[in-house]
Amino acid sequence: MHGQWGYGAAVTTGMDPICDDLEAETAALLATLRPLSDAQWDTPTPADGWNVRDQISHLAYFDGTGLLAATDEEGFQRSAAAMLAGEVDDFGLPEGRAMVPAALLDWFTSARAGMVSAFRQLDPKARLPWYGPAMGALSFATARLMETWAHGQDVADTFDIVCTPTDRLRHVAHIGVRARAFSYATNRLSTPDGDIHVELVGPSGDIWSWHDAAGDANTVTGPALDFCLAVTQRRNVADTELVVTGPLAHEWMGIAQAFAGPPGTGRLPGQFG
Repeated sequence: MHGQWGYGAAVTTGMDPICDDLEAETAALLATLRPLSDAQWDTPTPADGWNVRDQISHLAYFDGTGLLAATDEEGFQRSAAAMLAGEVDDFGLPEGRAMVPAALLDWFTSARAGMVSAFRQLDPKARLPWYGPAMGALSFATARLMETWAHGQDVADTFDIVCTPTDRLRHVAHIGVRARAFSYATNRLSTPDGDIHVELVGPSGDIWSWHDAAGDANTVTGPALDFCLAVTQRRNVADTELVVTGPLAHEWMGIAQAFAGPPGTGRLPGQFG
């Protein structure tokens, strides 16, 4: 499901920049999907119990409800009530499993295009209903990018495809940092006092940092890609080049979760795919 955290710094250029990045991330995923044979869509992915078609069905389903959230609040509330009442199973997975791959790809591309088009018309600070607290439009679109990248990573790992990282990872990293309190809450733990200084090297070589804590007693540093893989639970932190210093930082990275919902199962050391 989707994240619920703001993007941080004020944005005055509307929704186009994040929507442009979301479309670019979508194009990267489609470039991985389109060469697949029909049989490959049924290949199990590193996400336990999910094959490739499940990954895309999940994205398509929530793009559809995201469009409702942006354009039809009453329609969204009816959809959410049906899900909470158990009338919708597995977030679109049964629908996707009943489709041939071409139809599933059409479902995803049309749902994504409709959602992004609606997002472009919104004020970045507009509040959209969601399954938990309402979300800001900018945060919502950023969370959809994070989900797209993470599920795309699962597909890439399935076929040992090495994806070229881009500076769009800054969106994913930001959600990961901002979701620290959520990572504790979803594990029914209290967030300890104290900030953690996060300093990452982006794919273009830029330095991205959060929480310039005095003394840097608790820090997470290293490649932005590795941090994003860790906070989306696509890699165990032990399999990354991240340098984690201090008890608060070690505790957090053991449970870090950038996506909403119950605690993720994560990946064991060495479990890439």
